[in-house]
Amino acid sequence: MISKSSRMFYGWRVVAGAFALAVFGWGMGFYGPPVWLGVVHATRGWPIALISTAVTLHFLIGAGLGALVPQLYRRFGAARVTMAGSFCMGCGVVGWALSAAPWQLFVAATLTGLGWGTMSAAAINALVSPWFVRTRPAALGMAYNGGSIGGVIFSPLWVAAIGLAGFAWSTATIGAVMLLTVWLLASLLFSRTPAQMGLQADGDTLAVSSMRGRARKIASLPGAQLWHDRKFLTLAAGMAFGLFAQIGLVAHLFTLLTPALGAQYAGFALGLVTALAIIGRSAMGWLMPANADRRLIACAGYVLQCAGSIALLIGERSDAVLQTAMGGTSVPLLLLGIVLFGCGFGNATSLPPLIAQLEFAEEDVPRAVSLIVATGQAAYAFAPATFGLIRDYAPTMGLTSSGAVGVFVFAATVQALAVVAFYAGRSERRPREAYRVGTGLSPR
Repeated sequence: MISKSSRMFYGWRVVAGAFALAVFGWGMGFYGPPVWLGVVHATRGWPIALISTAVTLHFLIGAGLGALVPQLYRRFGAARVTMAGSFCMGCGVVGWALSAAPWQLFVAATLTGLGWGTMSAAAINALVSPWFVRTRPAALGMAYNGGSIGGVIFSPLWVAAIGLAGFAWSTATIGAVMLLTVWLLASLLFSRTPAQMGLQADGDTLAVSSMRGRARKIASLPGAQLWHDRKFLTLAAGMAFGLFAQIGLVAHLFTLLTPALGAQYAGFALGLVTALAIIGRSAMGWLMPANADRRLIACAGYVLQCAGSIALLIGERSDAVLQTAMGGTSVPLLLLGIVLFGCGFGNATSLPPLIAQLEFAEEDVPRAVSLIVATGQAAYAFAPATFGLIRDYAPTMGLTSSGAVGVFVFAATVQALAVVAFYAGRSERRPREAYRVGTGLSPR
């Protein structure tokens, strides 16, 4: 439990600000591009492949800048970087609406990518982590929930706003609201650091903080050494595999479920995934024991997702058989798959930074987190297109009888690879001089 004094700690205000930043970051930088893609295609008539390439560019630039967030914060300050990124996002979304030529669309995608890099998971972690050590799981879980709420709010908001006011006016209005809100957050909350305010992590006294600092010592991995470290590589691979499968499946799940559930209930099913993600992330943050093996928890999450993909696969196959034999559907199996997938969905971005917190030297954690997040974002940038190719071409090549079957088989395979990667990092016991008191860990 967190005491009343801890709840009054200034770091929780930063968490609230990071939550709001995540709402706008994911709402515009993650859930916006799929909607913009359809609108640009409908209004300009440009090929889907061309616009999809702009979306991929958006995510790749976001991944590249996300890897540099800790360095940018140290050099320019979190407030200035966040303000600049939100300005790029605001200009970029208007550029998506006003692009009259493909090259202008790619300029707009570059700007929104820069904004996404300063408002995505790496930025949220870099804003929140300096304020917390013991309660970091709960703090990060709360902040990352803003991303899920962003999906709940912005997915329907973009469609409704564009339908009512048009593409240009809706992007200008939403972009202006985002810019005003984020600049206020940055100037009021993100402009301060614990050192500037004379505060210790978690609101601890100086004596407690000093004892904790002496209690844990792990060898630093400067420069390229991090890329030769097995724990880092398996953590980056696990996050990349997991997000690739997760984003690719989500991108196509609505249309895959619509034949069996109908459009309205397929939408409700995706909403259920988001709700379960929030519940799962919050429960993990507040209830995870201090001495828990966080890699095993990550493995369990992806085992659930893999089981969900298998349930969807069986449901799809059963659906085909039942439709042929008696005209029925296997809705319960499909819903079971949605529930299992949703239960493991929420911790894909929040758990890897918490694993890094324990496995790397304190000075290496921000860089390690930004790099694994950037790797994951770079991977999932190609996921929707890859899953689309499997969906379209697997049946024609005789690999599966339906595109949906190919998607679910591929998703389960990649999710299983994520489990293997996370588990593989446990086999190496890095020499430690001591262990952090606040984590409750002991040598293994």
